[in-house]
Amino acid sequence: MTEMSVDEQDDALLLRQDRGNGIAHLTLNRPKAFNALSSHLMTALQDELDTIAKDEAVRVVIIEGAGRGFCAGHDLREVTSFETVEARRALMAQCSQLMLSVVHSPKPVIAKVHGVASAAGCQLVASCDLAVADNETRFATPGVNIGLFCSTPMVALGRNVARKHAMEMLLTGEAMDAPTAYRFGLINRHVPNAALDSTVMDFAELIARKSSYTLRVGKEAFYRQQDMDLEQAYVMAAEVMVQNMLAEDAHEGMTAFIEKREPVWRDR
Repeated sequence: MTEMSVDEQDDALLLRQDRGNGIAHLTLNRPKAFNALSSHLMTALQDELDTIAKDEAVRVVIIEGAGRGFCAGHDLREVTSFETVEARRALMAQCSQLMLSVVHSPKPVIAKVHGVASAAGCQLVASCDLAVADNETRFATPGVNIGLFCSTPMVALGRNVARKHAMEMLLTGEAMDAPTAYRFGLINRHVPNAALDSTVMDFAELIARKSSYTLRVGKEAFYRQQDMDLEQAYVMAAEVMVQNMLAEDAHEGMTAFIEKREPVWRDR
């Protein structure tokens, strides 16, 4: 890992705020560098995600960026400072593990996006379970423009949007606006900047009111079945449902529905 840059030494690289409603807000805090994912920032985000995964008080995670943009991708100054293949492999492995941790987190993760989400920043948006952007946000995988194909962002992008849409972004390197990102399936909503906070919080609060046990089981099953053929997926999903039916929260939820009352979750 490289030494911290000047902007990294000034403030905490990652800010966490919990509002007491089961929602953890994580803010990438390198605004002078458009929150570029340096190795130090990735370490901070990885550590926090690992902590949150074990924190029963957290039900939903929101990831956002400080300053004028969400995330501009890797820190190219850091990337070009690495002199060995091993150092560059370690950086790519670190980033890949970070993205996997978002996907494998037992908590639903929402990207709150503004300004720009480029390269690994676009990859982070694609790795989150949900994404909401303001209308002026631009999304891009522009590596091809500097001779470096966005191969790792391609993995997350290609699992979110149609193949030809992904290839359009990857081959042209051109930025697309939020309405196009919505049409492609990269984000769930695009709203005026003034409505971004409330829209994301509406999503988060709605999800936080569900059984965290059920959310964890469902999220894991969703990503597992994507890599299976149709028959295998149905076999796996059927068993997940059977085991889910045996859970205390499933019994409570079905009973509450029949009795026309709100369920009281025990998260088990």
